[in-house]
Amino acid sequence: QVQVEESGGGTVETGGSLTLSCAASGRTISSLSMGWFRQVPGREREFVATIGWSSGGIYYADSVKGRFTISRPSASMAYLQMNSLKPEDTAIYYCATTTYPGSSMVGRYKNWGQGTQVTVSS
Repeated sequence: QVQVEESGGGTVETGGSLTLSCAASGRTISSLSMGWFRQVPGREREFVATIGWSSGGIYYADSVKGRFTISRPSASMAYLQMNSLKPEDTAIYYCATTTYPGSSMVGRYKNWGQGTQVTVSS
């Protein structure tokens, strides 16, 4: 069974940076892609970025292209480097896994973590 845990959230000022971490465990993790999503209370969970390991590339939501960078230096760790943060980036950020490389669809992801809060003050 795969489990994931996010960390690294916090409060930053507009224009600041944060790096989120996602630690995954489970013997099948190397065959899965990992993705980041975010959610604001009262709104749907939205795709941020995804990255493969043995297959699949890197994909970003248009809203974060050029500002966020996803990386995966090992099969079990993924990072989301967030630069030039804006107040609209404020949300709970979640990490999850998928068997669909490159997918941005929430329904294709499983093994969700508890999330980590990111707050960008104006």
